[in-house]
Amino acid sequence: MAQSAPSTPTDPQGGLQQGGLQLEIAGLTKQFGALRALDDVSITVAAGSFHALLGENGAGKSTLVKCLVGFYKPDAGQIVIDRRAASIATPRDADAAGIGMVYQHFTLVPSMTVAENLVVSGGTLPGLINWRRARERLKGLLATLPFAIDLDARCAHLSAGEKQKIEIVKQLYLRRRLLILDEPTSVLTPAEARQLLGYVRELTRAGRLTAIMITHKFSEVTAFADTVSVLRRGRCVRSGAVADLSVAELGEAMVGAPVAASTGRRPRSARGRSDLRLSLRNLTVAGDHGPAAVPGLSLDVFAGEIVGIAGVSGNGQKELVEALMGQRPYSGSVTVDGEAFGGTRAEIARHRIYGLPQEPLKNASVPDLSLAENMALRNYDRAPLRRGIFLDRRAMARQAESFVAAFRVQASGLGARMATLSGGNVQRAVLARELSHPVRVLIASNPTFGLDFIACQETHARILAARNQGAGVLLLSEDLDELLELVDRIAVISGGRIVHTVAAETAEKAELGRHMAGG
Repeated sequence: MAQSAPSTPTDPQGGLQQGGLQLEIAGLTKQFGALRALDDVSITVAAGSFHALLGENGAGKSTLVKCLVGFYKPDAGQIVIDRRAASIATPRDADAAGIGMVYQHFTLVPSMTVAENLVVSGGTLPGLINWRRARERLKGLLATLPFAIDLDARCAHLSAGEKQKIEIVKQLYLRRRLLILDEPTSVLTPAEARQLLGYVRELTRAGRLTAIMITHKFSEVTAFADTVSVLRRGRCVRSGAVADLSVAELGEAMVGAPVAASTGRRPRSARGRSDLRLSLRNLTVAGDHGPAAVPGLSLDVFAGEIVGIAGVSGNGQKELVEALMGQRPYSGSVTVDGEAFGGTRAEIARHRIYGLPQEPLKNASVPDLSLAENMALRNYDRAPLRRGIFLDRRAMARQAESFVAAFRVQASGLGARMATLSGGNVQRAVLARELSHPVRVLIASNPTFGLDFIACQETHARILAARNQGAGVLLLSEDLDELLELVDRIAVISGGRIVHTVAAETAEKAELGRHMAGG
C-alpha cells in the first residue's frame, strides 16, 4: 500500500497551521578574519509580527539571516525562540525550529511540476508517495491562498512572479513559523508585489506566521511592516515600530548621516527630437535555448533623453543589453548617430558608448585581473595609458586611484583581483570606469542593484549628468520607482517586445504593471 506524503501545513479541514514564533536575537557576533560582520546585534521580533530589516550593502543583513537559517554559526550571542535558547548550527536545525527562507534566487526544480516541487521540498520522503492524498492536502492549502496556482504546471514554464509565489507556498507547506523574505518583490510587478506582501501581512496579523523581510524599498516597509531594525556596519543602530519612524529617520540610521529626501519625479529633459542617438529596428536576439529572447524590437533614444525599459526579469532585458554591447549576435538594424553599429570595440570607442550591464563581474569585468587593470579595460590601448607599444602602469594606477576615490570603491588595494571584491564594490568599480569618460550613448541595466543608499543617489546623479550633457541613455530597471524618478520616457518590455510606451510624467504604476504582466 502507498505511504502518505510528508506532513503538510494544513489541518484536517485544509486550513493553515497556526503559530508564528517569537524570536529574540541577543548579542549576536560573527567575525570573518579581520572583518566583524555582526557586532553584538540584539533584535526582538514579536510572535505574529511583520518585521523589516534595513541596511546598506555590507551592513550585515545577509550574515544575520544566515545565522538564523544555520548557514553560519555565530561566534557569540544567543538565538532565543519562544523564550527558550535555540541551537541552530545547521539548516536542519533551522528547519526543525520552523524557520524558513525565500531567497532572491529560486530553488525550484525546473523540470518538475509545482505539486512535485512542493511534496519533495521536505527532504525526507517515503518509499512510495500517495499522490492522491498529497494532492488533496495541497488543494486544501491552495484554497486558502488569494491567488491561483496550477499544481500540474512545469516550473520551467512559469513566470518569475509565479515562481516567487510558489517559493512562499512551499514554506507554508513545510509548516514554517518564521518566514524570512530576501528582497521578495525584486521580480514582481507592482500588483503582484502588493498581493504577495499583503498575503504575508494577513498571515502575520492572524497569528499564523512571523515574518522578517529584507528590503531596500522604504515604501514596502511603511506599507506592510509592523516593526523595523536598521543595521549599519554590523551593528543594530535603530529598532522600533514603523509608525514611529519617518523615512528620513530610517535613511539617516542606514548611512549614519542626514540624507536628502527624494524629490520624486524629477524635471524632464527639455530637448527637441532632432538628434537621434540610438535607433533599433526589428532587433532580433537569440536566447540561450529555444526561441529568440528578443523577437523583433524597435525603439529610438534621442540625445538628452533617458528612455526607461520596465519589465519583469527574464523578458529579454539581459539579451538586449548583451546584443547592444557586442556580447551576443543579433539580426535587424542598430544605428548610432545615423551610422550602422555592430558592437565592435572600435565602434564602441568611436561612438563613445558605455554600458552598465547586469552581473558586472561576469559581463563587465575580468575576474582574475586586478582592480586597476579592470578599470583600464576601456582605454588601455589609448593615451595616456598607452605609450607607443607599452602600457604605462603608473598612468593606469593614477587613473584607478582617481576612480576609486570618486566612486568610493572599497578593496584591499589596486592590485586586488576583481573576483575578491564584494558585489557592491564590483558594481562601483564598473560604474567608475563607464561613467568617468565623455559619453554619447549610455546603456544601463539595473545600475544600482547591490548599492547602498548614498551610492544609489550618486549613480542617479551621474546618469542624469550624462543625459544633461547630451547623451542618449537607455536605462533598464526592475525598480519602477527608480524609473519613474529618473527617466523621460518609459517603454514596457514583455516577451522580448515593446508592448507599451508612455511619457514618464504621465505614467501610472498600475497601468505599467498591467502591461508588464502581459495584460
